[in-house]
Amino acid sequence: MLEQVILKVAKEVVTRASVGPAFDVSTALKRALGEERSDTAKTQLEAILKNIELAEREKAAVCQDTGFPNFYIKLGDRFPIRSRLYDILTQAVREVTKELPLRPNTAHPFTEKNPGDNTGVYAPWFEVELFDGDYLEFHYVPKGGGTELPSKALTLPPGIAMRELPRLVLEAVVEAGPMPCPPVIVGVGIGPSVDIAAKLAKKAAVLRPVGSRHPEPEIAKMETELLKAINKLGIGTHGVGGNVTALDVHIEYAYRHPATFSIGIVFSCWATRRAGARVYPDGKYEFL
Repeated sequence: MLEQVILKVAKEVVTRASVGPAFDVSTALKRALGEERSDTAKTQLEAILKNIELAEREKAAVCQDTGFPNFYIKLGDRFPIRSRLYDILTQAVREVTKELPLRPNTAHPFTEKNPGDNTGVYAPWFEVELFDGDYLEFHYVPKGGGTELPSKALTLPPGIAMRELPRLVLEAVVEAGPMPCPPVIVGVGIGPSVDIAAKLAKKAAVLRPVGSRHPEPEIAKMETELLKAINKLGIGTHGVGGNVTALDVHIEYAYRHPATFSIGIVFSCWATRRAGARVYPDGKYEFL
């Protein structure tokens, strides 16, 4: 039964994402260790890499903050399961929370009641993209709370926004300091409103592989320049100083309204976790 296949695959995806950072992130951390000049920061990076090794070997969560559950879904027009998909993916989170186990991180904002299984109102959070195809593709991203605390979204007058953008990003990194557990990935979103800018910034931070560049050369150049500038700030791994504060900077944009220029700045920590899969109507699947 296709629903059971999706549940099985989703549980494996949630488990993989919880046990360790994405492969590109782990590779970037190893590279950062070779590039770091501060002995104190090197010690911190070595501890991070040892932590990743232990988590993978013991099949345990790589961080005690096991994140808020997010699913990014691409749903083909001809995939046979649609409205039931949210329930199936939610059940996967519920079961893995008990079985791995994961720390329950969802709480009612008024009563503070925690259901104990990482679900609740709008938990998990789902974002769905429709396309002309017959398969389901999804990525699971457990986003930690420490990276959300310093994240920002604001709207500026268009006449000054592009000039102010680099300063705002650098100031956000300085203000964040060690809170988002650097070395971080910085996502920058630009759009017509703060909600769209923030969503784009989050996707840029958690979904794009480290080392990838925006296809538009001007934006790719800004990503590279911002990364260099951030790594000259001297914050370093966990804020102990050093020349690797960020693993990457990613920028995404939407066309804006002529009167508004909204900017989102979202951080993702050294333990940026994501895993994905593709499921076909005949029950075949592959992990991404």
